[in-house]
Amino acid sequence: MFENAFMEAASKLHPAVPVLLYIPLTLGLLGWGLAGGRTTVGRALLFIPLGLLTWVVMEYCIHRFFFHWEGKGPLTRRVHEIAHGYHHKYPDDSQRLVMPLIVTIPLSSLIGVSLWWVGRPAEMLPYFVGIVWGYVTYDTLHWATHHRTPRTAWGRALRAHHMAHHFATPDRNFGISNRWMDTLLGSGGRRPERAEKEASRGEAPPKEGAGVRP
Repeated sequence: MFENAFMEAASKLHPAVPVLLYIPLTLGLLGWGLAGGRTTVGRALLFIPLGLLTWVVMEYCIHRFFFHWEGKGPLTRRVHEIAHGYHHKYPDDSQRLVMPLIVTIPLSSLIGVSLWWVGRPAEMLPYFVGIVWGYVTYDTLHWATHHRTPRTAWGRALRAHHMAHHFATPDRNFGISNRWMDTLLGSGGRRPERAEKEASRGEAPPKEGAGVRP
């Protein structure tokens, strides 16, 4: 992916690292906030879910509007190739299924500092924790959809949803940790024009995930 040896190594990450790094750090941060009276259990119960929801929106927007934006020049196409294009070319590269630390550490630091500057740690501290937990959930589920056989109907549906994005409709199915964002915004499933053509010919629509490489 990179000719530079450092960048090549830094772009790879074991899928367990986000969990092992960010979960203890955020639990410690939350414990520090609760023990020091900087936040409360009630605010944590409210703002952690809000942070999780914020990540879901961030995940969808980043994937749809940044990762799949190629621009018109060689620089923007190169950015796309590094950010997401490589993953679509080599979706089973197990070392590049979670975001590398050279991306997540600066991004999480920027978000954390920005929220601290808001000046309301009682709300912003658990809100930040929720965002990070949402990210860790996303990265873990993304790895699992590629490298684990789902055992539940929900897991199979999520995997079919994401595999369809990779191998059938890369311009649809942008939700990775969820499918409801695509349902809400009308970007899920098959392309509308394809469904209309099949209906006009009287063809039965294929089952979700049919013809998609496992």
